[in-house]
Amino acid sequence: MRFIAGPRQSGKTTLAMRCLKTFHCSDLYYNWDNRKVLDDYLEDNHFFAKDIYKNRSRKQIKWLCLDEIHKFPKWKNTLKDFYDHYWEEISFIITGSAKLDMMRKSGDSLAGRFFSFHLNPLSLSEVIGKSCQFPPAAAQQWIEQKLDNPAHSEKALEQLLQFSGFPEPFTSANNRFHNNWERNYIDGIIREDLRDLTRIIELENIAFMMKLLPERIGSPLSINSLAQDMKCSFGAVKGYLQAMELTYLIFQISTYSRKIARSLTKEKKLYYYDWTKIPNPAKKFENYVAVELKILTDLWTDSGIGNHQLKYLRTRDAKETDFLILRDEQPWLLIEVKMKNRTLEYHHKKHRDELDSKIPILQIVRESNVAEKRPENIYQISAARFFQ
Repeated sequence: MRFIAGPRQSGKTTLAMRCLKTFHCSDLYYNWDNRKVLDDYLEDNHFFAKDIYKNRSRKQIKWLCLDEIHKFPKWKNTLKDFYDHYWEEISFIITGSAKLDMMRKSGDSLAGRFFSFHLNPLSLSEVIGKSCQFPPAAAQQWIEQKLDNPAHSEKALEQLLQFSGFPEPFTSANNRFHNNWERNYIDGIIREDLRDLTRIIELENIAFMMKLLPERIGSPLSINSLAQDMKCSFGAVKGYLQAMELTYLIFQISTYSRKIARSLTKEKKLYYYDWTKIPNPAKKFENYVAVELKILTDLWTDSGIGNHQLKYLRTRDAKETDFLILRDEQPWLLIEVKMKNRTLEYHHKKHRDELDSKIPILQIVRESNVAEKRPENIYQISAARFFQ
Protein backbone atom coordinates (compact mmCIF):
# COMPACT_ATOMS: atom_id res chain seq x y z
CA MET A 1 0.00 0.00 0.00
CA ARG A 2 1.05 3.60 -0.60
CA PHE A 3 0.25 5.93 2.28
CA ILE A 4 0.12 9.59 1.21
CA ALA A 5 -0.10 11.96 4.17
CA GLY A 6 0.14 15.72 4.39
CA PRO A 7 -1.68 18.90 5.34
CA ARG A 8 -5.35 19.31 4.58
CA GLN A 9 -5.91 20.80 1.08
CA SER A 10 -2.36 20.15 -0.09
CA GLY A 11 -3.62 18.09 -3.06
CA LYS A 12 -3.65 14.48 -1.84
CA THR A 13 -7.09 13.66 -3.25
CA THR A 14 -6.29 15.38 -6.56
CA LEU A 15 -3.08 13.36 -6.85
CA ALA A 16 -4.86 10.09 -6.03
CA MET A 17 -7.69 10.79 -8.49
CA ARG A 18 -5.20 11.51 -11.26
CA CYS A 19 -3.52 8.18 -10.61
CA LEU A 20 -6.87 6.37 -10.68
CA LYS A 21 -7.82 8.12 -13.91
CA THR A 22 -4.53 7.09 -15.55
CA PHE A 23 -5.38 3.43 -14.91
CA HIS A 24 -9.10 3.87 -15.73
CA CYS A 25 -10.09 3.27 -12.11
CA SER A 26 -11.81 6.55 -11.25
CA ASP A 27 -14.79 4.66 -9.79
CA LEU A 28 -12.53 2.96 -7.21
CA TYR A 29 -12.29 6.04 -4.98
CA TYR A 30 -13.89 5.77 -1.53
CA ASN A 31 -13.99 8.69 0.89
CA TRP A 32 -14.59 7.57 4.48
CA ASP A 33 -16.03 10.96 5.35
CA ASN A 34 -18.94 9.91 3.11
CA ARG A 35 -21.73 8.29 5.10
CA LYS A 36 -22.63 5.96 2.22
CA VAL A 37 -19.13 4.45 2.19
CA LEU A 38 -19.40 3.70 5.90
CA ASP A 39 -22.87 2.20 5.47
CA ASP A 40 -21.66 0.04 2.57
CA TYR A 41 -18.75 -1.19 4.68
CA LEU A 42 -20.98 -2.05 7.63
CA GLU A 43 -23.28 -3.99 5.31
CA ASP A 44 -20.42 -5.80 3.52
CA ASN A 45 -16.84 -5.63 4.82
CA HIS A 46 -15.50 -6.10 1.28
CA PHE A 47 -18.02 -3.74 -0.27
CA PHE A 48 -15.67 -2.59 -3.07
CA ALA A 49 -15.16 -6.13 -4.42
CA LYS A 50 -18.15 -5.79 -6.72
CA ASP A 51 -16.61 -2.67 -8.28
CA ILE A 52 -13.15 -4.11 -8.88
CA TYR A 53 -14.04 -6.23 -11.91
CA LYS A 54 -16.84 -4.09 -13.26
CA ASN A 55 -15.91 -3.51 -16.93
CA ARG A 56 -12.37 -4.77 -16.16
CA SER A 57 -10.50 -7.96 -16.87
CA ARG A 58 -8.72 -9.84 -14.11
CA LYS A 59 -5.37 -9.08 -15.76
CA GLN A 60 -5.94 -5.32 -15.87
CA ILE A 61 -3.87 -3.20 -13.43
CA LYS A 62 -6.22 -1.87 -10.75
CA TRP A 63 -5.68 0.98 -8.28
CA LEU A 64 -8.03 1.74 -5.41
CA CYS A 65 -8.03 4.78 -3.11
CA LEU A 66 -9.32 4.86 0.48
CA ASP A 67 -9.41 8.51 1.54
CA GLU A 68 -9.54 9.59 5.22
CA ILE A 69 -9.99 5.99 6.42
CA HIS A 70 -7.86 6.80 9.50
CA LYS A 71 -10.96 8.45 11.04
CA PHE A 72 -12.69 5.06 11.16
CA PRO A 73 -12.37 3.05 14.42
CA LYS A 74 -9.91 0.15 14.18
CA TRP A 75 -8.94 1.34 10.73
CA LYS A 76 -5.56 -0.41 10.83
CA ASN A 77 -7.19 -3.80 11.23
CA THR A 78 -9.63 -2.91 8.45
CA LEU A 79 -6.75 -2.06 6.10
CA LYS A 80 -4.91 -5.25 7.04
CA ASP A 81 -7.99 -7.26 6.12
CA PHE A 82 -8.34 -5.47 2.76
CA TYR A 83 -4.66 -5.88 1.92
CA ASP A 84 -4.38 -9.53 2.93
CA HIS A 85 -7.37 -10.43 0.75
CA TYR A 86 -6.56 -8.37 -2.35
CA TRP A 87 -2.83 -7.53 -2.40
CA GLU A 88 -2.23 -9.66 -5.51
CA GLU A 89 -4.99 -7.92 -7.45
CA ILE A 90 -5.11 -4.29 -6.26
CA SER A 91 -2.64 -1.49 -5.62
CA PHE A 92 -3.95 0.52 -2.66
CA ILE A 93 -3.59 4.27 -2.16
CA ILE A 94 -4.35 5.46 1.38
CA THR A 95 -4.62 9.21 1.86
CA GLY A 96 -5.18 11.27 4.98
CA SER A 97 -4.70 14.67 6.60
CA ALA A 98 -3.22 13.15 9.76
CA LYS A 99 0.21 11.67 10.37
CA LEU A 100 -0.27 8.19 8.91
CA ASP A 101 3.51 7.72 9.02
CA MET A 102 3.32 7.60 12.82
CA MET A 103 2.48 3.92 12.40
CA ARG A 104 6.08 3.20 11.50
CA LYS A 105 6.84 3.60 15.19
CA SER A 106 3.94 1.60 16.55
CA GLY A 107 4.89 -1.94 15.51
CA ASP A 108 1.29 -2.80 14.65
CA SER A 109 -0.12 -5.39 12.28
CA LEU A 110 0.41 -3.25 9.14
CA ALA A 111 4.19 -3.56 9.38
CA GLY A 112 5.68 -4.60 6.05
CA ARG A 113 2.50 -3.80 4.13
CA PHE A 114 3.01 -0.15 3.20
CA PHE A 115 5.35 2.63 2.17
CA SER A 116 4.80 6.16 3.48
CA PHE A 117 5.01 9.27 1.32
CA HIS A 118 4.51 12.95 2.16
CA LEU A 119 2.65 15.53 0.11
CA ASN A 120 3.66 18.94 1.43
CA PRO A 121 2.59 22.39 0.20
CA LEU A 122 3.94 23.59 -3.13
CA SER A 123 7.64 24.36 -3.39
CA LEU A 124 9.18 27.05 -5.57
CA SER A 125 10.50 24.49 -8.06
CA GLU A 126 7.02 22.98 -8.39
CA VAL A 127 5.22 26.26 -9.05
CA ILE A 128 7.63 27.14 -11.86
CA GLY A 129 7.22 23.65 -13.34
CA LYS A 130 10.64 22.13 -12.66
CA SER A 131 11.01 18.47 -11.85
CA CYS A 132 12.82 17.43 -8.70
CA GLN A 133 16.59 17.06 -8.90
CA PHE A 134 18.01 14.61 -6.40
CA PRO A 135 21.25 15.81 -4.82
CA PRO A 136 24.62 14.13 -5.33
CA ALA A 137 26.31 12.52 -2.36
CA ALA A 138 28.21 15.72 -1.50
CA ALA A 139 26.26 18.84 -0.58
CA GLN A 140 28.96 21.04 -2.12
CA GLN A 141 28.22 19.66 -5.61
CA TRP A 142 24.51 20.29 -5.12
CA ILE A 143 25.08 23.93 -4.10
CA GLU A 144 27.46 24.59 -6.99
CA GLN A 145 24.84 23.29 -9.41
CA LYS A 146 22.64 26.09 -8.10
CA LEU A 147 25.44 28.63 -8.57
CA ASP A 148 25.91 27.53 -12.18
CA ASN A 149 22.25 28.23 -12.96
CA PRO A 150 21.80 32.00 -13.54
CA ALA A 151 17.98 31.90 -13.52
CA HIS A 152 15.95 33.06 -10.54
CA SER A 153 12.21 33.13 -9.80
CA GLU A 154 11.61 36.28 -7.76
CA LYS A 155 7.99 36.78 -8.85
CA ALA A 156 6.99 33.21 -7.97
CA LEU A 157 8.76 33.47 -4.62
CA GLU A 158 6.93 36.69 -3.79
CA GLN A 159 3.61 35.01 -4.61
CA LEU A 160 4.48 32.04 -2.38
CA LEU A 161 5.42 34.29 0.54
CA GLN A 162 2.19 36.26 0.19
CA PHE A 163 -0.32 33.47 -0.44
CA SER A 164 1.36 30.28 0.93
CA GLY A 165 2.18 27.04 -0.84
CA PHE A 166 -1.34 25.64 -0.62
CA PRO A 167 -2.66 25.23 -4.17
CA GLU A 168 -5.97 27.11 -3.90
CA PRO A 169 -4.80 30.39 -2.34
CA PHE A 170 -1.56 30.32 -4.34
CA THR A 171 -3.24 29.91 -7.72
CA SER A 172 -5.98 32.43 -6.89
CA ALA A 173 -3.37 35.05 -5.85
CA ASN A 174 -6.20 37.10 -4.38
CA ASN A 175 -6.03 38.62 -0.89
CA ARG A 176 -9.76 38.37 -0.17
CA PHE A 177 -9.90 34.75 -1.30
CA HIS A 178 -6.80 33.96 0.78
CA ASN A 179 -8.29 35.56 3.92
CA ASN A 180 -11.51 33.55 3.58
CA TRP A 181 -9.64 30.35 2.73
CA GLU A 182 -7.35 30.70 5.76
CA ARG A 183 -10.25 31.26 8.16
CA ASN A 184 -12.14 28.23 6.82
CA TYR A 185 -8.97 26.12 6.77
CA ILE A 186 -8.16 26.69 10.43
CA ASP A 187 -11.79 26.23 11.46
CA GLY A 188 -11.98 22.96 9.52
CA ILE A 189 -8.90 21.54 11.24
CA ILE A 190 -9.92 22.60 14.73
CA ARG A 191 -13.62 21.76 14.49
CA GLU A 192 -13.35 18.61 12.38
CA ASP A 193 -9.93 16.93 12.26
CA LEU A 194 -8.97 17.61 15.88
CA ARG A 195 -12.43 16.65 17.08
CA ASP A 196 -12.31 13.36 15.15
CA LEU A 197 -8.70 12.40 15.88
CA THR A 198 -8.05 13.56 19.44
CA ARG A 199 -9.73 13.54 22.83
CA ILE A 200 -9.16 17.26 23.36
CA ILE A 201 -12.30 18.94 24.66
CA GLU A 202 -11.05 22.53 25.00
CA LEU A 203 -10.57 23.11 21.26
CA GLU A 204 -10.81 26.86 21.83
CA ASN A 205 -7.44 26.63 23.63
CA ILE A 206 -5.81 25.52 20.38
CA ALA A 207 -7.37 28.47 18.57
CA PHE A 208 -5.89 30.72 21.27
CA MET A 209 -2.50 29.03 20.96
CA MET A 210 -2.54 29.72 17.22
CA LYS A 211 -2.48 33.44 18.07
CA LEU A 212 0.48 33.09 20.46
CA LEU A 213 2.79 30.95 18.35
CA PRO A 214 3.73 33.28 15.44
CA GLU A 215 5.98 35.42 17.66
CA ARG A 216 7.79 32.25 18.80
CA ILE A 217 8.60 31.02 15.28
CA GLY A 218 12.30 30.35 14.71
CA SER A 219 13.23 30.34 18.42
CA PRO A 220 13.52 27.38 20.82
CA LEU A 221 10.00 26.86 22.12
CA SER A 222 9.57 26.92 25.88
CA ILE A 223 6.47 24.91 26.75
CA ASN A 224 6.62 26.23 30.31
CA SER A 225 6.48 29.84 29.07
CA LEU A 226 3.64 29.02 26.68
CA ALA A 227 1.73 27.25 29.46
CA GLN A 228 2.05 30.34 31.68
CA ASP A 229 0.74 32.59 28.92
CA MET A 230 -2.20 30.26 28.29
CA LYS A 231 -2.80 29.56 31.99
CA CYS A 232 -2.75 25.83 31.26
CA SER A 233 -0.70 22.92 32.56
CA PHE A 234 2.54 21.84 30.93
CA GLY A 235 0.94 18.52 29.95
CA ALA A 236 -2.07 20.20 28.35
CA VAL A 237 0.07 22.51 26.21
CA LYS A 238 2.30 19.61 25.16
CA GLY A 239 -0.84 17.72 24.15
CA TYR A 240 -2.09 20.67 22.11
CA LEU A 241 1.21 20.89 20.25
CA GLN A 242 1.15 17.16 19.51
CA ALA A 243 -2.39 17.49 18.18
CA MET A 244 -1.38 20.40 15.95
CA GLU A 245 1.54 18.35 14.63
CA LEU A 246 -0.70 15.32 14.11
CA THR A 247 -3.00 17.34 11.86
CA TYR A 248 -0.18 19.08 9.98
CA LEU A 249 -0.79 22.57 11.29
CA ILE A 250 2.81 22.73 12.49
CA PHE A 251 6.03 20.75 12.49
CA GLN A 252 8.91 20.86 14.94
CA ILE A 253 12.63 20.30 14.53
CA SER A 254 14.96 19.29 17.34
CA THR A 255 18.59 20.10 18.13
CA TYR A 256 21.50 18.02 16.94
CA SER A 257 23.87 17.43 19.81
CA ARG A 258 25.70 14.18 19.34
CA LYS A 259 28.99 15.82 18.43
CA ILE A 260 28.66 19.22 20.10
CA ALA A 261 29.22 19.00 23.84
CA ARG A 262 27.57 22.35 24.58
CA SER A 263 24.37 21.69 22.60
CA LEU A 264 22.35 20.77 25.66
CA THR A 265 19.00 22.45 25.02
CA LYS A 266 16.10 20.02 24.55
CA GLU A 267 13.74 22.68 23.25
CA LYS A 268 12.49 22.29 19.70
CA LYS A 269 11.82 24.97 17.11
CA LEU A 270 8.33 25.20 15.68
CA TYR A 271 7.18 26.17 12.19
CA TYR A 272 3.84 26.47 10.40
CA TYR A 273 3.07 24.76 7.10
CA ASP A 274 1.26 28.01 6.25
CA TRP A 275 3.83 30.76 6.84
CA THR A 276 1.38 33.55 5.91
CA LYS A 277 0.13 33.57 9.53
CA ILE A 278 3.39 35.22 10.61
CA PRO A 279 3.43 39.06 10.50
CA ASN A 280 7.18 39.52 11.04
CA PRO A 281 8.90 39.39 7.59
CA ALA A 282 12.14 37.82 8.88
CA LYS A 283 10.32 35.11 10.84
CA LYS A 284 7.99 34.49 7.88
CA PHE A 285 10.95 34.05 5.54
CA GLU A 286 12.71 31.66 7.93
CA ASN A 287 9.48 29.66 8.21
CA TYR A 288 9.22 29.52 4.41
CA VAL A 289 12.81 28.24 4.16
CA ALA A 290 12.05 25.63 6.85
CA VAL A 291 9.11 24.33 4.79
CA GLU A 292 11.20 24.22 1.59
CA LEU A 293 13.90 22.24 3.41
CA LYS A 294 11.32 19.89 4.90
CA ILE A 295 9.85 19.30 1.44
CA LEU A 296 13.30 18.35 0.15
CA THR A 297 14.29 16.10 3.06
CA ASP A 298 10.90 14.33 3.01
CA LEU A 299 11.12 13.82 -0.74
CA TRP A 300 14.68 12.50 -0.69
CA THR A 301 13.87 10.11 2.17
CA ASP A 302 10.58 8.92 0.63
CA SER A 303 12.39 8.28 -2.66
CA GLY A 304 14.80 5.90 -0.95
CA ILE A 305 18.07 7.72 -1.70
CA GLY A 306 19.03 8.05 1.97
CA ASN A 307 17.60 8.97 5.35
CA HIS A 308 17.52 12.77 5.56
CA GLN A 309 16.63 14.73 8.67
CA LEU A 310 16.22 18.42 9.43
CA LYS A 311 17.75 19.66 12.70
CA TYR A 312 19.18 22.86 14.16
CA LEU A 313 22.21 23.75 16.30
CA ARG A 314 22.22 25.80 19.49
CA THR A 315 24.98 25.89 22.08
CA ARG A 316 24.73 26.73 25.77
CA ASP A 317 25.86 30.30 25.09
CA ALA A 318 22.78 30.75 22.82
CA LYS A 319 24.75 30.75 19.55
CA GLU A 320 22.54 29.16 16.93
CA THR A 321 22.66 27.92 13.34
CA ASP A 322 19.16 27.79 11.88
CA PHE A 323 19.28 24.39 10.15
CA LEU A 324 21.39 21.29 9.78
CA ILE A 325 20.58 18.59 7.24
CA LEU A 326 21.67 15.08 8.20
CA ARG A 327 22.14 12.36 5.61
CA ASP A 328 22.15 8.84 7.02
CA GLU A 329 22.76 10.26 10.51
CA GLN A 330 25.81 12.26 9.38
CA PRO A 331 25.99 16.09 9.09
CA TRP A 332 25.57 17.02 5.42
CA LEU A 333 24.87 20.77 5.20
CA LEU A 334 24.67 23.72 7.62
CA ILE A 335 22.19 26.45 6.67
CA GLU A 336 21.68 29.97 8.01
CA VAL A 337 18.81 32.24 6.92
CA LYS A 338 19.04 36.01 6.54
CA MET A 339 16.98 38.72 4.89
CA LYS A 340 20.00 40.60 3.46
CA ASN A 341 23.37 39.80 1.93
CA ARG A 342 25.85 39.92 4.81
CA THR A 343 29.05 38.34 6.09
CA LEU A 344 28.58 34.97 7.75
CA GLU A 345 28.90 35.20 11.53
CA TYR A 346 31.88 33.44 13.07
CA HIS A 347 29.97 31.06 15.34
CA HIS A 348 28.62 29.11 12.34
CA LYS A 349 32.17 28.20 11.37
CA LYS A 350 32.83 27.23 14.97
CA HIS A 351 29.77 24.98 14.92
CA ARG A 352 31.16 23.24 11.85
CA ASP A 353 34.52 22.77 13.55
CA GLU A 354 32.81 21.22 16.57
CA LEU A 355 30.96 18.86 14.24
CA ASP A 356 34.42 17.72 13.14
CA SER A 357 33.22 18.03 9.60
CA LYS A 358 34.16 19.72 6.32
CA ILE A 359 30.56 20.16 5.23
CA PRO A 360 29.56 23.38 3.43
CA ILE A 361 27.87 26.30 5.15
CA LEU A 362 25.10 27.89 3.11
CA GLN A 363 23.53 31.27 3.87
CA ILE A 364 20.14 31.63 2.14
CA VAL A 365 19.02 35.24 1.78
CA ARG A 366 15.76 36.91 0.81
CA GLU A 367 17.61 39.59 -1.15
CA SER A 368 17.60 38.86 -4.88
CA ASN A 369 20.55 38.39 -7.27
CA VAL A 370 22.96 36.96 -4.66
CA ALA A 371 25.15 34.02 -5.66
CA GLU A 372 28.55 33.90 -4.01
CA LYS A 373 31.17 31.28 -3.27
CA ARG A 374 33.47 32.31 -0.45
CA PRO A 375 36.60 30.73 1.04
CA GLU A 376 36.34 27.82 3.49
CA ASN A 377 33.47 26.14 1.64
CA ILE A 378 30.98 28.90 2.45
CA TYR A 379 28.20 29.95 0.09
CA GLN A 380 25.53 32.65 -0.02
CA ILE A 381 22.59 32.36 -2.44
CA SER A 382 19.23 34.07 -2.90
CA ALA A 383 16.22 31.91 -2.07
CA ALA A 384 14.69 32.73 -5.47
CA ARG A 385 17.72 31.10 -7.10
CA PHE A 386 18.44 28.28 -4.67
CA PHE A 387 14.99 26.68 -4.36
CA GLN A 388 13.97 26.81 -8.02
